Amino acid sequence: MIDLRSDTVTKPTQQMRSAMAAAEVGDDVYGEDPTVNRLQERAAEIFEKEAALFVPTGSMGNQIAVKLHTKPGQEILIEKRGHIFNSELGGPAVNSGVMVRPLKSTDGSGHLTWDEIAAALHIETPYYSSPTGLICLENTHNFAGGRVMSAEHCADICDRAHMLNLPVHMDGARIFNASVALGTPVAELTRKCDSVQFCLSKGLGAPVGSMLVGSKDFIDEALVWRKRLGGGMRQVGILAAAGLIALEESPKRLHEDHENASRLAEGIAELPGVDLDPEKVVTNIVIFDVAGTGRSSREVCSQLKEKGVLASPYGSAIRMVTHRDVSAEDIELTIVALRSVLGRGDHAHAF
Repeated sequence: MIDLRSDTVTKPTQQMRSAMAAAEVGDDVYGEDPTVNRLQERAAEIFEKEAALFVPTGSMGNQIAVKLHTKPGQEILIEKRGHIFNSELGGPAVNSGVMVRPLKSTDGSGHLTWDEIAAALHIETPYYSSPTGLICLENTHNFAGGRVMSAEHCADICDRAHMLNLPVHMDGARIFNASVALGTPVAELTRKCDSVQFCLSKGLGAPVGSMLVGSKDFIDEALVWRKRLGGGMRQVGILAAAGLIALEESPKRLHEDHENASRLAEGIAELPGVDLDPEKVVTNIVIFDVAGTGRSSREVCSQLKEKGVLASPYGSAIRMVTHRDVSAEDIELTIVALRSVLGRGDHAHAF
């Protein structure tokens, strides 16, 4: 099967497996796992933050950040397709007692402008209004098709938020994809964010894990909440060893995933009834609407599965994500399968 459901489906590389087998370990709840400690130190160094914490999942990292930055009864502002709002089971309400105010990015990029944020702020409002406590950003933006936010855009929002004493958290699950696409170091892309979560298990290809980075005081408190949420993982250096390989080696090859996604988008855009602008595909996520084909996304995905291709339906759209376990040949085979299911269109060319 050609599995394009997500970049979370990758298998560990042989280098990762060897590192895991040889990992030096200790009890991380006591802070005694040397491999975890190296991973945390290296992540903090790369992002030019004071400290970092290894967490089991990106959702846990995001939820810890929301908890530490807010007080119960406040609101967090986020773009309406943001992961924290849509894919973390109401975590802000359950874990932190805060509401989410979803906002629409008018340009469709998923990246809010300050004007869009400012219009929704509750700063000097009547006492019965829920005050704004946190702004959440996402780079790349998953459900906007992997679109990227520039360092200048992020810094502008952070500067303006900080003038109002508002913290900013970056869900940077795929921030290394943004870094490669923009040619900008991750530290620069997140320079002024108060905290950043990034995944080792998505574009970077590790089997498990995410990192939360920020100030030393923030990470000291995050450690408490990681334990409280069940994230104390004992001899977890076995997993951290793969994370270290992912952190150091995987960014070097992300451009291959982006090239494959671009080729996939070009092939899909030729199909009749499909809505997709391939120029907007800049990282490893391709989302296309199939409403114009008269077919449901679930029906199309079911037929693709019969032809050996796995994809994810979302409403009338389908998401495909490229990753290290998908080759350029796999992309061509996927395009052929899509042509077979949806028809070839006037401008299609034979494989």
